Amino acid sequence: MSVTIFRRALAASALAGCCALAGCSAAPAAAPAAASYPAPAAAPAAASYPAPVLRSSAPASRAAAIPVSVTRTNPQSPKPVLPRVSIIRVRTADGALVTVATFLGPVLYVLHDGSADPGPVAGLRAGPAVTGAERTRLLAAFNGGFKLSAGVGGYVQEGHVISPLRRGLASLVIDRSGRARIGVWGSGVPAPGEAIYSVRQNLPPLVLDARPTAASADWGLWGATLGGGAYVARSAIGQNAAGDLMFAASMSALPADLAAVLASHGARIAMELDINPEWVQLDVARRPGGPLTAEVPGQDRPADQYLVGWTRDFFAVVASPSGPAAAPPRLEHLRP
Repeated sequence: MSVTIFRRALAASALAGCCALAGCSAAPAAAPAAASYPAPAAAPAAASYPAPVLRSSAPASRAAAIPVSVTRTNPQSPKPVLPRVSIIRVRTADGALVTVATFLGPVLYVLHDGSADPGPVAGLRAGPAVTGAERTRLLAAFNGGFKLSAGVGGYVQEGHVISPLRRGLASLVIDRSGRARIGVWGSGVPAPGEAIYSVRQNLPPLVLDARPTAASADWGLWGATLGGGAYVARSAIGQNAAGDLMFAASMSALPADLAAVLASHGARIAMELDINPEWVQLDVARRPGGPLTAEVPGQDRPADQYLVGWTRDFFAVVASPSGPAAAPPRLEHLRP
């Protein structure tokens, strides 16, 4: 055999041996491992997966194949804000039990006229009972202020001046969209161009600049009490820095109790509302339109009083509708 022929035979034998060896140990060409598990560089773990996946003891190639919902674990995803009422009860140093209800989320406010005070006024819509579409959105309701005959503040309803507004008095103002705020009439309220719809005034502020006023310590300045006692049913409304309204009430308290509790829980300003047991009321639903529960321990009136009708003015807290509401008339002539 020639040298050339011998070399060709030797090469053919070596090639056959390599092919036989490859047929025994290699994975099937139809499903290579690299095709089943993408390399980490194709899907960087730090950009796509939460920390628990990175801490897994599984091999990196298998960890990359675990399905993960990034949307579900993304801390930046906004959560829906629902209209709701937060209720706490505080026992003061002198023993008064004060209920504080904070109205949170997308809520609007409606001032309702009582059947006797201020009485029927032609053309007004918000009468002595919550009915119709407003009832389906009702979240809470609470009492208004003193009788208008007491002469401690003005009253504007749906563009009608029922009683003239007075400078220097605490004022709960509702604009034509239903949003509410509290201020001192003639000192920042009304704001230039503010679309005022309803206003309820009642005495000077109880809390101002986040502190109880000096006058709050003198209970004799805050209305005639039943039987002449200092500790009677009282209510107040405040507003915190976030703009949330806070209703506070007790069936036996001093004005200073309400002022201290509201200020200590974030109220920047507050005004006293009605006093004495016949008038102090707070009714709250767990969901808009749901059954109401009387929330001031010991309150005289039943939870459905504002649904069947009431003699005095009161406020309804309603969930904001999804669509735009009809805009009430703008009051250009209201000036301090």
